[in-house]
Order: sequence, then structure tokens, then C-alpha cells
Amino acid sequence: MRKNIEFKTDDGVTLRGWHYVPDNATGPFPTIVMAHGFSATKELFLDKYADLYCAAGMAVLVYDHRNLGASDGQPRQEIDPWAQINGYRDAITFAETLPETDASRIGIFGSSYSGGHVLVVAALDRRVKCVVSQVPLVDGPRNAQRIVPAHAMAGMRAMFEADRRARYAGQPPIRLPVVSNDGTPCALPTTDSYDFMVDVGSQKTDTWINEVTLRSVEMFMEYKPGAYIGQISPTPLLMLVQLGDHLTVADLALEAYEKALQPKKLITMPGGHFAAYIDNFETAGPGSRDWFAEHLR
Repeated sequence: MRKNIEFKTDDGVTLRGWHYVPDNATGPFPTIVMAHGFSATKELFLDKYADLYCAAGMAVLVYDHRNLGASDGQPRQEIDPWAQINGYRDAITFAETLPETDASRIGIFGSSYSGGHVLVVAALDRRVKCVVSQVPLVDGPRNAQRIVPAHAMAGMRAMFEADRRARYAGQPPIRLPVVSNDGTPCALPTTDSYDFMVDVGSQKTDTWINEVTLRSVEMFMEYKPGAYIGQISPTPLLMLVQLGDHLTVADLALEAYEKALQPKKLITMPGGHFAAYIDNFETAGPGSRDWFAEHLR
């Protein structure tokens, strides 16, 4: 059974999402808290994961990050990684208040940008008893060097500085597309990002908007969630990596995984970043479900 929910962050912003509870079963249940990656909304395939976990006897809380989708927050389409990390922790607190939740058995799932967030949350918040990090961003500065051409980096930094001066003068934040296919500067400059977000995403939902603030990209390039990975243990960690991933680059994720302590598990899959949601879902979905079931049920 799925119903709509909403809850407040600790600074008063309303976040909205879905709460899944197993049918014909008596709780309280192990509960998975999950949210999507950079600019994405919950309708972009998170329901597939939630359905799978719920069918295995776990409750699931899925929500949109602040400033995105159904959730409130200003400025719209701004992606602040630390605000999103706090959103995860607020979602856990909200989940604890639900009668269907077994607060001693809470897991978290994140994918792509939020695959990095959950590394931080699991390291800092011991209410988390199990974590799944799928195709995670682990090192924003190094990742940016791999996807932004060197000749474009100086121009990007000049844009950041101009945006800061403009905002200081009271002007609205500069915005740019999340993805493009015509050479327009964008946040995620890979072909598969455009194909997934525009060609696939537009058929799935109208909640995703192809726009972010420039400041979101600056924060992306300063964010290093993999620095926390050694602090997650003894919380069990599963990392899922697409070996052909050149958006959240595969070798950086594999390098970070080696720094994690036990208990941990790695699942690798062929293909690019977005294959985990579609082509490889039969591996990623059951693999993450079984990890949660092993450590929470």
C-alpha cells in the first residue's frame, strides 16, 4: 500500500513523498528511507525499488529533496548537498514517528548524488542500521576534472564568481540546464545524462525540470562525501557500481569502496551510469533488497 506523506525539516521546509507499507502484514516494519540524485524526482524509477522492498516485507519512505519536485523550498531547483543530507536525517526522524516503523531497523538508500549523501548520513547518524549506495558521487572536485574539459574549467570558475557578485547585489541566482545536447553549458555534460533525463525521464514523469542554479554546480564541485566512508563501519554498506560509469566515475567509486571497513559488499555491473535503473535493475534491485533484508529483517 502506498500513500502520500509530508513532513517538516528542522528549519521548517515541507518535504513530500510516498510511504509504502506491506499489505496484509502486521508492523512495525524495517523501514528504508530513500531519495533521488542530482535534480531527479522520485517518479524517476524510485517506485520500482520501493515496490520491491515493500514486497519483501519492508516499509519504505520515498521523498523529493527540498527545492525539487513535490517538496517545498527556495530557491527552486537549487541543489545543496548538505541541506539534502539534513533532509535525509529529518526523514529518518519523521519515519521514527510512524507507527509502522521499527525505529531500531532503519536503512537508507541513495543513488548517484544521493549515493554520496547516504555515505555521509550513515557515517554521522547511528540510527541508520544499513546503507545502500548506488552509482555514488564520492569526490566532486576529482569527478568534475573528469567530466569538465580543462579548457572550460577557468570559464566555469569565472561564472561562479560572477554569480556570487550578482547575488550579493540582490540579483536572482544564475541558472543553467541540467543537461543539453546542443553545446549549451550544463550541469551534467554527458550524452547518457541527456538521453536518460530527457528522452526517458520525460516519458516517465513531468515533475523533473531541466534547470538548476549555477550555485548547485559550484557546490557539486566542492563536495567530497567519500571522505566519510571509513567512518560508516560497523553499519553494513553495500555499494553498487556501473563499470562503464563516466558521470560519477566508476574508478573513483571503486577506490572509495576499498577505504570502507567491514561489513561491506560490492556489486559491479556492466554499462553506464543510468543502466542501474533500467537495463541492470534485475541485478541492482534484488541485490539491494537482499542486503536490506539480511541486515534489517
